[in-house]
Amino acid sequence: MESQKLKPIYSADEIASTVGRLAREISRDYRGQQPILIGVLKGAFVFMADLVRRLEIPAEIEFVTLSSYGKATETTGRVKIIRCLQVPVRGRHVVIVEDIVDSGLTLEFFVKYLLRRKPASIKVCALLDKAARRKVTVPIDYRGLSAPEAFLVGYGLDWNENFRCLPGIYALSPEAIT
Repeated sequence: MESQKLKPIYSADEIASTVGRLAREISRDYRGQQPILIGVLKGAFVFMADLVRRLEIPAEIEFVTLSSYGKATETTGRVKIIRCLQVPVRGRHVVIVEDIVDSGLTLEFFVKYLLRRKPASIKVCALLDKAARRKVTVPIDYRGLSAPEAFLVGYGLDWNENFRCLPGIYALSPEAIT
């Protein structure tokens, strides 16, 4: 990893503070309940782990794998389910945990997928919101940080399976991607 390819956007401390705030908000809203938190793999796994450790309520954990990027840096617009839900959500409160909401296409697809399974409610928790790139309107009930117009890596986010291990979030220079 060459540091000139990465521009710091959010430090590990800024992320930890944000995760703590989001966990408090979810804990407050679901006091006395046990929601299912569904992490969207692979990007959300680090965020989800930190979020769950900060919750003050019990929560069931589930993961799905959705893909709309492949190896590209732009969404294809077509979402594929790689790993489906393994638990029923009918009548349950669901919180979708996303690393970043960009175009909104993947989240829109997944919310529709879940609605067909008749949960009691669906809310969305996103660490990063890249609203400027939104192509469809999607709800974000628990919003972490604003994401700049850049390709971001670190804290679970990757480019071609690289950079997930970084403790902060960085903008990857366009030269590094080509």
